[in-house]
Amino acid sequence: MPRIYGEEQRQAVRRVRLGLIEQIEELYLNTFDQLNDMGFGDGVLAKLTQLLLISRDGALLPLQEGIESKTSKMN
Repeated sequence: MPRIYGEEQRQAVRRVRLGLIEQIEELYLNTFDQLNDMGFGDGVLAKLTQLLLISRDGALLPLQEGIESKTSKMN
């Protein structure tokens, strides 16, 4: 496969990041739905939800920052 450079590479990386963000958001949404259907008590559900939100933020933040920093450099 031929290598890509410059603006074409930046756009490809941006598409990959956006795709990963979508997949991660879908995974976490599905997980929240599954937790809701499991019949856990409020305390356990709150703890698991908090852990999932922290995990989600940890997964998404670096991807989003990479997109935002590249966008702000272009403006």
